[in-house]
Amino acid sequence: MSNRAVLEVIALDVEDAVAARAGGADRLELVTDMAADGLTPPRETFAAIRAAVDIPLRVMLRRTDGFAAGSAEEVDLLVAEARALRAEGAREFVLGFLSPDGSPDLTAIEAVLAELDGCKWTFHRAVDRAADRDRLRKALAELKESSAPDTYLTAGSAAGVDAGLPVLLAEAARQGEPGYTAQILVGGGLTLSHVPALRAAGIDAFHIGGAARPSGWAGPVSASAVAAWRSALA
Repeated sequence: MSNRAVLEVIALDVEDAVAARAGGADRLELVTDMAADGLTPPRETFAAIRAAVDIPLRVMLRRTDGFAAGSAEEVDLLVAEARALRAEGAREFVLGFLSPDGSPDLTAIEAVLAELDGCKWTFHRAVDRAADRDRLRKALAELKESSAPDTYLTAGSAAGVDAGLPVLLAEAARQGEPGYTAQILVGGGLTLSHVPALRAAGIDAFHIGGAARPSGWAGPVSASAVAAWRSALA
C-alpha cells in the first residue's frame, strides 16, 4: 500500500493551478481574496481551472472574512453559490461556520450540505477557533454519513502549527475514534521543519498557500516550490 502523502495547494487562478499541478500537487483548494483568508471563487474561475488541470478541486464556500455564516439571507446566497458551482461541475468543497459561542453553526452547515447532496468536503480552520474542538468533531460526526466531513483542515491552534503541534499529534493518536475518522489536513503556518514529526504521527495530508509562493501572495504559485514540498513529503 502506498504511503504517499496528499499535498493540497491553494490556487487563485489558472496560472496557480497549472503551476501547482506541474509541481506535483495532488489537489487544489480554490479561493479568491486571500486578504479575507479565502472566499468563494467565481464559477467562471472554477470552470477555467477545471478545464486546465485534471486533479481534484475543493472549492471554498465562504462569503465574508471570519467564521460566522451570517444572516439567513446570507446563508441563502451561499447555498445559491454552491448550487451554481455544482451546476458547473464542482464535486468537492471547503466550508465551516461557528456560532457566536464558538460551537458549530449546524443550521448554516446543514443548509449548505443539503445543496451539496453528498459531495466530499473539508471542515476548514474554523475548527481552530472552536470553543471545544472535541465537541465540534463529535457533533459533525453525528450528521448523516453522507454529510459528515471527510477532512479537517487544521493547524491545531488559531496561532498556527508551531503552537498547535501538540494538539495535532494528540488528535492523530485518536484517529479512528468517534469524531476522529476524518483525515487530518495540516495547514496554517506549516513549514517543512514540521513535517517529520507529523509524518511520524501518521498524518498524511498537508496544505500550503504562502509556502508555494516565494514572492508572497502578490505572486503566483511556483512549480519548483511545490515540487520541493512534494519531494519532502514523498
